[in-house]
Order: sequence, then C-alpha cells, then structure tokens
Amino acid sequence: MHHMADTRKYVDSGNLSRRVVSIAAGESHTLALTGDGSVYSWGRGTFGRLGTGSELDRLFPAKIEFNSTKPVKIVGVAAGAYHSLALSDDGSVWSWGHNTYGQLGFNGENSMVPSLVEVFNGLSPPHGSITNSETGLKISSIKAGGMMSLAIDDLGSLWIWGNCPPQDPPNEGEEFSLVATYTPTPVWNFHGQTVVKVACGSEHIVALVSVGETHKGGDLVCYSWGSNNHGQLGLGDTNIRTTPQIIETFNTKSNWAAYELACGAFHTSILAYKKGDGEINKSVCWCFGLGDNGQLGLGTTKKALVPDIVRSLPVNLWLISVDCGLFHTSVVSSVGDVWSWGMENGLGLCNEASFNESEGGDALIPRLISYNDEYGSKFPYPIQVACGAAHTILLADNGYRLWSWGRGRSGVLGNGQVNDFFDPNLVLWPPLQEVFVKYDEQQQYPIPQIHEYKNEYKKNDDKMDNYKKSDENMDAEKSLVDITEIEKKLLVMERYTSMLHSSVFGTPFKEENDLPMFLNDAGSFDVGKEWEKMLESYDDSTLVRLETFYRNMLAAVKDKIMKKKIKKMVKECLESSTNMSD
Repeated sequence: MHHMADTRKYVDSGNLSRRVVSIAAGESHTLALTGDGSVYSWGRGTFGRLGTGSELDRLFPAKIEFNSTKPVKIVGVAAGAYHSLALSDDGSVWSWGHNTYGQLGFNGENSMVPSLVEVFNGLSPPHGSITNSETGLKISSIKAGGMMSLAIDDLGSLWIWGNCPPQDPPNEGEEFSLVATYTPTPVWNFHGQTVVKVACGSEHIVALVSVGETHKGGDLVCYSWGSNNHGQLGLGDTNIRTTPQIIETFNTKSNWAAYELACGAFHTSILAYKKGDGEINKSVCWCFGLGDNGQLGLGTTKKALVPDIVRSLPVNLWLISVDCGLFHTSVVSSVGDVWSWGMENGLGLCNEASFNESEGGDALIPRLISYNDEYGSKFPYPIQVACGAAHTILLADNGYRLWSWGRGRSGVLGNGQVNDFFDPNLVLWPPLQEVFVKYDEQQQYPIPQIHEYKNEYKKNDDKMDNYKKSDENMDAEKSLVDITEIEKKLLVMERYTSMLHSSVFGTPFKEENDLPMFLNDAGSFDVGKEWEKMLESYDDSTLVRLETFYRNMLAAVKDKIMKKKIKKMVKECLESSTNMSD
C-alpha cells in the first residue's frame, strides 16, 4: 500500500507527547491519542464522555487521567455517540461516558472518568484457545459507534456490547429492536476465521474477516448484519440480518479488495482497490444505504441497496482514510486532498445551521475541502479523518497539526470557540499549557527553545556537588527565567489574537496578511481613526462577517445583562423574605 515518507527529523523523544497518532469523533466530542500513550478530549461534556471527571464542555484539548496503580500507555481510542473507549498496550480496555445500554461494558451508572472493563480480565478467547496472559484476554483493537462498543482480541475474535443487534430474528409481526448488552459478548459466527477490522452505525455492523484462519493480505471478505431498513447492509434488500452475511461485492471471487470501513447512522462506506493491479497505488470509495442527504456521494438522494462506486472522485489516487458522520462522509488521499459529501454542503451541519443562499443545500457529490496555506489546497502529510454527528476533524502534518470544521457548539472543533466553521480551522494543539517546538524548514529539525537551554544548564549544575554559583551564573539563570516567562506570555497573546481574529473573520490570524498596511508601520495610533480606516479598507464580505459577529456579541451581552438582573432580583427577594421572617 502507498505510504507517505516522513521527511522530518526530530532530535528527541519528547516530541511523542505532541504528535497525535490517532483520532476519534463522537456525536459532539473528539479524542486524540499521542505517541507517548496519552489521550486528550474536547467538546460536549454531558454524560462524562470527555473522561475529565466533569460534565463541563471543553473548548480545547484536555488531558485525560487514567487512575491505575501502574502507568497506563494507551495505543487506541474509539468514540460512540456519547461514550468513549481506550485500549492500553497491555491489551486491556478502558471506557467512560454514557452507559444506559451497557456500552461501557458493565451494568451501572454513567462514568465521568475512565474505568477498566473488568470482564476481559480472566476471560478465555471464545475459540477455546489458552491465552498465555495471566490477566486474561488481550484486546488488539477497539471501535465504537452509536450506543455500541466493539473489540477484536489478539486471536482475531470479535466482541460486542452496548445497544446491539439481536442474535435471534424477531417473531412474525415483531419489529426489529436493539438489545441492551451489559457484558462484552463474543460473535461466534467467525469461528476458524480472523476478524481484521470492524465498524458500526446506529443499528448495523460491518466487518472485514479473513477467508482462512489467518489474514494473508488481500484475502478479506466483508460481512454485515443488523438493521437494514435503508439498505445499509449492502445485501440488495431491506431485510434485517441477525447473523453476519457476506456482501457479494466483496466476496472471495470479487475483483475488489476492501481495506477500510466506516459507518454513518444508516449508511456505509468502504475503501477498496482492484486485485491484480500489480503495484497498489489507486483505490476507490464505495457507499450504500441511506442517501436522503447525499451522504452516498452518488449524485442522488435515493438509497442504495448494494455498494456503488463514488465516481465523482478523481481516479488514480490512493485513499488512506474514510469516516462517516450521521449524514455526511469524508475521505482523504495520500497526497492530502480531502473530500466531503452529504448534509449541508458536506459539512453534516444539520438543518438548524444558517448559511448564505449560495452555500446552502446538501452536497450530492464529493466536494473538495480546500485549505489556503503555503501548501495550497492540500493538507500536508495526512494521516486520518474522523467525522462526528456534524463536525469533521483531520489529522495531518505527520500528526503535529489538526484541522476541524462544521458545527462548533460545545467547543467540539477544539479551537476555543463555539461557533460553526465552514472552512478548515486549526485545532489548538498542542494545548496552551504545552510549550511549542519551533520548526526550522531549512534545517529539518526543531530549534531548541530557551527552556531547553535552561533545563540543560540545570542538569549540568546538579552533577557538580561542590559547584558554587557565581553572581554571573545567577544573573544568567535569572535572565533565562525572565525570557522564558516573556515567551510564555507572548504565546498566550498570540493565541488570544488568533482566537479573536477567528471569532470575527472565521479564519486564523496571520499577521503579514491580515493587518492593513497602515497598521504594520504604525508605532502608536488613535484607535478611533484607525478603526475607520480599517472599515474603509475591508471588502463587502468581510464587513458582513463583522456585522454578524457584532450582532452575536451584542445578543450575548444583552443575555448576560438580563441574567444578572434576574439573579439580582431573585437574591433581593430571598433577602427580603428572610428579613420578614425574622
């Protein structure tokens, strides 16, 4: 398969904490996994889905703590609608968030912090093999969607729990209904086969499974089961399936080899390449299921009962990642092109979003998501795309930068704001408390910051037991501390400026492009006069954005004033009633 070469050279392992290796998106929250095994979350906090110990929303990445007697290194993350999963390097699974249907792996209340899925400890694999681990079953990958959780163990067996499809077909006259499953349960149908990848929507599951006992590359068959009311199983009809069925497009005789899966609420997307093509360097996206909002990318709003190729995508490209939101789909190519299609111009924004007349409507075919940067419209060194209910997150730049767009409510975009973004905007990464490493484009390595020199100075100092600091050394260290503090304050100011600029204009702040010429050269100036000049220099679209921002801000201020007045009145009433009772 096609892989992008990493041309960057980094000098220390400390960068692992800043490099995101995997992302996952729930209904209105996002998870990011870093190279050092840490997990960050942001967005809506209800039900404890962020794992921060609180139901408060987080507008930018917050680190999750795992309460364990030994260090926990996470190697995988997954997000359902309102819950989250994490896989540690010892093969154990952690869960947090919503648990009404047992999607956390136990029968109990919602959890606001990560808790170990204890049931896997001491369990044997369903195939009857003896595990060599004293702690029991080892899980090798996890996935979640809707109210469901999925896991594959290191022997290739599939486990499911949460709001799952029933194992027995409904009796005549009965409607299809999901079953709350509080304990991870093995799927017995794949005995003698290896489950390689799996995905699930609101009510259906798809899986890539080996033909034989082991996976030998290109020998995968695609199965689906669960609800099929919109054809999301790709089996040619709308009948439910309680046991896995092979999707004929990707059976053993097929010319197509599937390698990636994704499920929306009621649709499915599969990435595949043609077998026997020699060097594998081009692939296609197949979609099927509900098409009401164009989420199939087939140019129509009709449902598709069997997989169909999204033919509007360019040919001769390699697609590295696909994901589905509730009613939209996104794919990324190896060279950094990103396409989205489906609800509200492919943004998945749902009908309450406000658009200009030219922007409205669903995207029935792929829409190229452009990013105007020094790289042009392509995103550098892409890794993965993740779709929430109405937002999209892209991991690129070898894991050092994330972009987001779509609905911004509850801070799900991770840019410190709660308004919608119709174009990609940088996530605040690393978090504000992290120190950035500057990147020298010519030298291809990070430029050490002042704090690194300071730390090196301290290490050398500690080695010299009999060393007595001279006045000169003391002054040098004090200067380093002062510069470090200034650097931190400057970083916060830069971020504050960027957030303010994004709030008003919808794009990140870039000093050389965004400041009018007369401000660049100004030493000091009259704010009133310069404001007039700025308004004069802006075009109509910028002025409209300014007006929208002003109205929103004014409404928020009026709302806050009203709330404070009501609070004051209530307080006065309470005080007067207390005085009367005295």
